[in-house]
Formats: sequence, structure tokens, C-alpha cells
Amino acid sequence: MHKIRTLGRTAGAVAFLLSGTIFAQAADVSFLTHWAPDTVAKLEAAAAAYTQSHPDTKITVRAVPFGDLLTTLRTSGGGADGATIAGIYDAWLPDLSKDKLVAPVPDAIAADTKVNWPAGVVGAASIGGVLYGIPNEIDVYALNYNKKLFAAAGIAEAPKTWDEFLVDAEKLTDKSKGQQGFGMINSWAAGVLHPFSSLLVSNGGDLVVDGKPTLDSDAAKQTFELYETLISKGYSDPAMATADANTTGPFLDNFVSGKTGMIIMANWWESALKGGMGDALADIATAPIPVGPSGDVPRSISYSWMTVVNAKASADEQAAAWDFLNWLNGPDSGPNGASAMGDILMSMGILPSRTSDGAAFADRLAGDPFLTGYTETLANAKGFPVVLGGQEFSEALQKTLEAMQFGQLTAADAQKTAQDDATEILARNAQ
Repeated sequence: MHKIRTLGRTAGAVAFLLSGTIFAQAADVSFLTHWAPDTVAKLEAAAAAYTQSHPDTKITVRAVPFGDLLTTLRTSGGGADGATIAGIYDAWLPDLSKDKLVAPVPDAIAADTKVNWPAGVVGAASIGGVLYGIPNEIDVYALNYNKKLFAAAGIAEAPKTWDEFLVDAEKLTDKSKGQQGFGMINSWAAGVLHPFSSLLVSNGGDLVVDGKPTLDSDAAKQTFELYETLISKGYSDPAMATADANTTGPFLDNFVSGKTGMIIMANWWESALKGGMGDALADIATAPIPVGPSGDVPRSISYSWMTVVNAKASADEQAAAWDFLNWLNGPDSGPNGASAMGDILMSMGILPSRTSDGAAFADRLAGDPFLTGYTETLANAKGFPVVLGGQEFSEALQKTLEAMQFGQLTAADAQKTAQDDATEILARNAQ
């Protein structure tokens, strides 16, 4: 990890507020992310633009695989020699805040953030009313499907209900061709949980309500049973499901090669598909999540990311980091009134959460057919629970759902196991 150093400081030259903006003296700042090399290059270009007017601040970007990001933050990342800035998943914030690893956002920047970002994503970046990060991306889930496979199977349009979804999954399954109707994911916690959770909320259910797990509900029962049907009927093959957040593995390969008819995936997935499919991306369409028997309208799980600052860094280093983040996420750092961060996110097919970025990129968002299914679902999305023990809860539910995929648990046993595990984990972490 890049070591943070402070250059040419005096005791009094820490940081000061002037007209609501933080200015910092010379410092080395490191930025930890999980982004791919091409996106890291864009962040480095933005950092270089910032340092043209802030020559005493040096910004170094370091990337680690998504699976190593939280571990890195909890080890070297949480010390004084760790990264000054890190991009984090909102579900990690309660635990990082409890362990005093992230610093509160300075008052002036916090006030600006609360005005220029939706209340929901500000809330996800806050604990007890204290803002700990500047939100950047927001992700929702939609049904992705292969139009050529749909046409070959005689399917005219995307399924709107679970009954239609199962009928289509059967039509799209052809074992003689190694083709599955619906692609699940295994070996990656968020990849396993978020599609299941999106079907759950589109069936009127919830994972957690008021800090208590609700996986024992009728809506959850129906969702576990839906998965059991997809698996037992052979519409979803676990051997085709291995994935991770960086390479996406066979899960991506099977969808790209036309061996998977439908998946449920997040909007950031567009960049992975472009890399794998090129012009053939035109064969892929998106639609809202099908509505279950207990649901009312299409819904999706949503989650957000934010940039945080190391609470164990010196005051000088924190001031330099916040000044850079304030610029990076501000409307003067990118093209045509967009922020530089918003421009980076849009390059990945990710929805920026700053309100002015949405306006600046309105034409691009409206003109991108892949994002249509996502923007249609966004208004009715439900945030993934941001609770103490959230990562442990996610990993436990991942294991239960994977056990279902491989025929080791029935729907009834999986539901009971999931509720029991979640109850114990959330209660223990709340103490």
C-alpha cells in the first residue's frame, strides 16, 4: 500500500474553511479502490487535473480485487499508514464506523452533500445522523435477457410475472445445447444475494425490517420456493454459475456466448458485457424484475457506494483528502456541468447519484437502451439493509442459497436456516 506522507507542514497549517471549502497544505494522499485498470486510469487522470491547481498535493491510486477490499481496509487500511481515501460499499459502513476507521465528513461538505444528493443515498452514507462519506454510485438490478434466444424460443416479450418467468425459463432451457433458462451466481456474496433479494422485494418482501430479519415471511417462502423450482427443474445449472466481482467467470462467459437466456444483474454490468460482446451487446435487452404473487409493482434491491477518509490519518492528510473529494464530486470537475466522478461512473454504465450529474447525463441515460430496465425500476427500489453485521449476514445467506443451488437444502430448510442465522448474527452485532 502507498504510504501517506506529509510534506512541508507547520503545526498551524492543517486546514481551514473559507466560503465553505476546505483548503489543505501539501500532502501525499492515497486512494484505495477495486476498479479495473481502465477505470483506475480515468481516476488517475482526474487526480492529475486536480493537482494542476493543487501542486502540493500528490494523489496515488491503488486497486485491489473487490474480494480483498474490505480486508485491506480492516488491516493496513485502518492504520495511520493505510489509504487516506477508500471507496466502500454502503453495507460496510456501520461496522467501519463502529470500529472508528472512517472520519465524519467536515460540516461544510456535509451540508453541500445533503443538498445535492438524494436523501436515501445520504442516509446510507450516514450513521446516527452523521455523514461519513460522499456518495457516488447507485446500483439497481434488472432482468437481462438475450433477444435472439427469446425469438428462437417463441417468446415475444420479457416476463412481467413469476409465472411468465418460469414458463420462459423452461422454453429457454435446452440441455442438448448446454443452454440454461436462468443464470444464478455462486462463489460471490453480493452476486448471490442481490438477484435473490430483488426477486424477494418484487414479491412484496424484505430482508430486514427495523433491524430484524424477515426471511420467515410468506413472501420469502415463495422466493425460496421459486429458486427451488428453477434448480429442481433444471432451468438453472450451478456448474454455469461461478463468478466474482472482477472477472465474473463462467457466469459472464455463458451469458456472453448465448448459453444463458436470462439473468438478474446490476447496471454496472454493462461495461463487462461490452468488453465480452462488443457489437453483439445489441442482442441484450433489459426489463424490470418480474413481480411475484405477493408483489404489487416491479422492485429491485439497490445499493450505493461512497468515498470515505481514514480516521487514523493525520488532520492534515484528512483535510487534503476531503478537499480532493469535494472537487472530484463537484459540478466543476467534469464535462458540461457533470462531476469528474459522475463521468467516471458513466463510463462503466453506473448511475451517478449526484442530482446534477443525473441532469448532466440525462440524454445519455435516456439514449442507452441497456439502462432502460434499470431507470424504470429505480423509483421503486429498496435499499439493501445497512446494519451492523451486514457483511456476516450476507455471507451466511450466500452459503444457504448456494446449498440450495447444489441440492443440499430444500426451500423450507433453506428458509429456516437463513432466518435463524440472520437472527443470531444481527442480534449479536447489535450488542
